[in-house]
Amino acid sequence: MRPERHDGTSGGGLLVPMDWMYAEYIADELLVTGDLMEPTTLEYRAGRDALALTIFLSEGAVADALPAARVDELRLLTAYGAAWRRWVCARLDAQERPAAEGSPADPDLTLARAAWRWLEETELLAADLDAIGPPPPWEPAGSEEEREAQVWTPAWQLGLPLGHLAIHLY
Repeated sequence: MRPERHDGTSGGGLLVPMDWMYAEYIADELLVTGDLMEPTTLEYRAGRDALALTIFLSEGAVADALPAARVDELRLLTAYGAAWRRWVCARLDAQERPAAEGSPADPDLTLARAAWRWLEETELLAADLDAIGPPPPWEPAGSEEEREAQVWTPAWQLGLPLGHLAIHLY
């Protein structure tokens, strides 16, 4: 889907980022259907942005409902790990090269880069999954509140598993 002119004129009009907006819409629908998180939370935004980025960078959104093959592809792409981060960086870099040759800035890519920047730079307080479990025998047993460890983590590390789970529930 190519960006369209908003004002109906033949030149110099506002480019509407239809690909990005549709990817965000699909991501939002997946998360709402899964009913995993309140839509007003930062965790929800992280999940939506991670899913939208995955949809946008994996050959864009498709019309109508997601076909089974596409759901499987998204499930594989969002499998947790550093591979997703490398994949996103590589795809964003690859998409920027053609635009650097003097063509106007792609509004879809601009929004995708903004979402990635937010996912990378924003840190959310999350449970430290490495600290879950019984305390080591050499540490004195304390109350549950004392043992509950939290860490600051990049938003994509919370959003990616949330998106992955939403895809499984779709």
